[in-house]
Amino acid sequence: MNILKRFLFAISAMLTVLVAAPSYANSITNNVVGAGGYDLTTYFTQEKPQRGNGNHLTEFNGVTYLFATDDNKKNFEANPEKFLPQYGGYCAFGVSVNKKFVADPEQFDIVDGKLYLNLDAKVRSIWLQNVPGRIADANDNWKIIAKKKPSEL
Repeated sequence: MNILKRFLFAISAMLTVLVAAPSYANSITNNVVGAGGYDLTTYFTQEKPQRGNGNHLTEFNGVTYLFATDDNKKNFEANPEKFLPQYGGYCAFGVSVNKKFVADPEQFDIVDGKLYLNLDAKVRSIWLQNVPGRIADANDNWKIIAKKKPSEL
């Protein structure tokens, strides 16, 4: 009888875990940090971007952005579109060739008031050879690939 009680207890415990698991899984949110944790406002106000920190953060469209100061956070919140990198933060060159590469936040350019990130220094040097053409291609391609997973390209 003691073995039967243990067996029933084990079954009951497993059922409890299985029933509770979906509600627990739904309570977990994505932990996506945009721009590699760099403060997006500093791309526009400093010579070199600065890393943000967990003391000053905000969420926009499911992505968490970190800021170096509370003022920077407030500036972003007042007009996020002004500071967000183009193409969802993917490599601008990559998007110009129908790909989604994770960008290095330190490989960037501001063109006509917009932030463009690139994969690495080598890719950025190719990007710089024809910035207007790459932007035009990327803008066209983004309309098609924006909702696709990188693995689908």
